[in-house]
Amino acid sequence: MSNKHLNDLVFDNRFVRELPADAITDNYRRQVFNACYSFANPTPVRAPQLVCAATEVADLINLNHSELSTQLFTDIFSGNKLLPGMQPFAMCYGGHQFGNWAGQLGDGRAINLGDVKNLQNAHWTLQLKGAGPTPYSRTADGFAVLRSSVREFLCSEAMHHLGVPTTRALSLLLTGEQVRRDMFYDGNPQLEQGAVVCRVAPSFIRFGNFEIFAARNDIESLKTLTDFTIRNHFSHLCENQKELTRDTYVQWFNEICTSTATMIAHWMRVGFVHGVMNTDNMSIHGLTIDYGPYGWLEGYDPDWTPNTTDAQGRRYRYINQPQIALWNLAQLGNAIYPLIEAVEPLQEALNSYRQTYSAQWQADMANKLGLKNFNESDVNLLDELHAVFQLAETDMTIFYRQIANFDLQNIPASDEALIDIIKFAYYAEPDQQAKTAMAKWLRSYGERLQQDYVLNGESNDARKIRMNLANPKYVLRNYMAQQAIDKATEGDYSAVENLLQLLRNPYNEQPDQEIYFAKRPEWARVKAGCSMLSCSS
Repeated sequence: MSNKHLNDLVFDNRFVRELPADAITDNYRRQVFNACYSFANPTPVRAPQLVCAATEVADLINLNHSELSTQLFTDIFSGNKLLPGMQPFAMCYGGHQFGNWAGQLGDGRAINLGDVKNLQNAHWTLQLKGAGPTPYSRTADGFAVLRSSVREFLCSEAMHHLGVPTTRALSLLLTGEQVRRDMFYDGNPQLEQGAVVCRVAPSFIRFGNFEIFAARNDIESLKTLTDFTIRNHFSHLCENQKELTRDTYVQWFNEICTSTATMIAHWMRVGFVHGVMNTDNMSIHGLTIDYGPYGWLEGYDPDWTPNTTDAQGRRYRYINQPQIALWNLAQLGNAIYPLIEAVEPLQEALNSYRQTYSAQWQADMANKLGLKNFNESDVNLLDELHAVFQLAETDMTIFYRQIANFDLQNIPASDEALIDIIKFAYYAEPDQQAKTAMAKWLRSYGERLQQDYVLNGESNDARKIRMNLANPKYVLRNYMAQQAIDKATEGDYSAVENLLQLLRNPYNEQPDQEIYFAKRPEWARVKAGCSMLSCSS
């Protein structure tokens, strides 16, 4: 593969070229009408410094790895310089936030630099998050701080390597500026180090891009944006079509439903909780987008949310994510209804979400449990497991990794020996009731594996390999990210680099990184940034 220098990158900015722009070019906060975007340049910063870059993401745009350490790279991806062909802009969109229509939102702290067309003719949008104010910044300053930027950078890449559809992150840079943030929303703002992340995706078009035009009854702009999206990002649906038909719109919506279902099933498989599933944070590509107060389940708690803003209602809790995604898709369906003017095909597409999610979830659960096929009775097996989890705090990631060690040829006779298989997943010594219940479940699980073995003859080793490809050993626990943030704040970026390397291979054993195969430490239960998080950036 031929790799390019920065100045050799080819930009093909279709969004800017083909869609209506904001007629006002000055960058001040306002309502923007009849436009898909506003031009907005990044704000220059005082002393940019590279913290970390992902070589795999550089490969997406055929960028030579040696370029990542250059001053030009630092200047460009901090917002201090533009490459020839870049046309920076911020998108206009609305959204439902926590179930309520919020009106115009837009890219308040994100600026799209342009679309790189790589050697494979794929388009990748480069977007700076934290690069300064745009017309959509409302009351915010448009900047981001180091702590949230470390988390965004690492999680984007961690999710990709877990096999979860996601936007990517090319780089993380300090700006040399101080940014004032009230991290705890307690009236005590502090100055923090500013930072910028370069995010990369086929596009950053969200459900909210369509909702804003529907809400304003701007059907012309709605159709223009929808046609653009289908022709450029779902072109297989409209080959040789001069005018897109209602059937094309329906097929497009159906694809969004099914790709979203697959993404959510992956979230549930690895125990990821997004935390802010507003419709403006939902990608039309079925990608995880906008990493704010996210988290992974530590002790299995279906009602856990990482978002302090959602602490009371828990709308976006772990167990609710599949239903919320469906609700969000229904809002997108409502937005594009004027192009279809029929309810039934939209409902059928939403049903395809349910079917796709169910099928993916069953396949994932079969692999997590080491079963070749998922039977109806396995729902009861899982329900019983979740009930047992409630009796003693049990780490979900570690538990599923440990049960891969279940040996059908040497099933322990005693309860104590059975529990030894998964004991490492307990946060504290369980009481006798919890032990008895877990041992009972493990025996039921062993019987189910025996049935599966009789049907399929899969060896212990083969089953373990398959299970370990579904059950990660390493996930980006919030306390791990916080430790890296603490070091980076002091100028030591080695922990960020080390975590990036660890998370590139989350299913591998990595004996030299065994320290990260661990439950959340007790001190992290109450330490800021280690459990629940605010939306403060």
